[in-house]
Amino acid sequence: MIKHSPSKCALALLASYAMAAPAGLAAPQGGARRAGEVSRLIPAVSISRGSQTMTAAAKSVVDWEDLINTKVNARARIALDDGSVLNVGSDSSMRIVKHDSSAQQTELELTYGKLRSQAQKIAKQDGKFEVRTPAGVAGVVGTDFYTAYDPATSSMNVVVFEGFVRVCNLAGVCVIAKAGQFTSVRTGDNSAPLPPAQATLSVLTTAVSDTDNGGASLAGIEQIHHIGKGAAIGLGILAAIPAVVIPVVATHGSKPSPAPANGCSPNNPRAC
Repeated sequence: MIKHSPSKCALALLASYAMAAPAGLAAPQGGARRAGEVSRLIPAVSISRGSQTMTAAAKSVVDWEDLINTKVNARARIALDDGSVLNVGSDSSMRIVKHDSSAQQTELELTYGKLRSQAQKIAKQDGKFEVRTPAGVAGVVGTDFYTAYDPATSSMNVVVFEGFVRVCNLAGVCVIAKAGQFTSVRTGDNSAPLPPAQATLSVLTTAVSDTDNGGASLAGIEQIHHIGKGAAIGLGILAAIPAVVIPVVATHGSKPSPAPANGCSPNNPRAC
């Protein structure tokens, strides 16, 4: 009888496991820290982890430091483990720097593109939920808000649906925007962000539709004092359009609808 040494048996088992392991992103050494998972998407969406990149799918796990990239016309919804929801718009790049659900500490980086964040109410004294861009940072406590950053104009724009958002430039000069308001700040501008102003229905509609993934959430919109139930229903209809139109646009190459004549949008609030 041929006897095999324990070390050779262990190496054989490891080799068998490596061949049988499914392809995908390898967990970093020391163990990955889970942040949540992809709950809905419109392809094509990718997740980069370290030097590896994979195509995202429903139920794909998202870890700390993962970078979520969406192509043109793609969208992604990320369900964080504390119940918060991130709706990443098309042609966007967003990193989950940190999501500690037990400590209620979340840090996100939006390199470019559009992001709607529906954050859980923070009850812990040291809790925070922040979205950083190259122009500034938006910090919230239990709210629903939209953030966009356009590298072409070096501008960060914030629209608030519910609660309050503290918007600061990189010099630490801040303003507080409340539900129904928007503000903006530019990279390299040490002056305070624009004074919060009332958002028009078209600005709110655009913010919803730009980040919808086929199941628009209108939480908080009806509570904004100048928008009634009928308008909120209208927003719901408009927000549902991208889920149907996007595949058609991708297939037939239809041109997008022209922007409003005055250029008013969440990406250009200064024109409103």
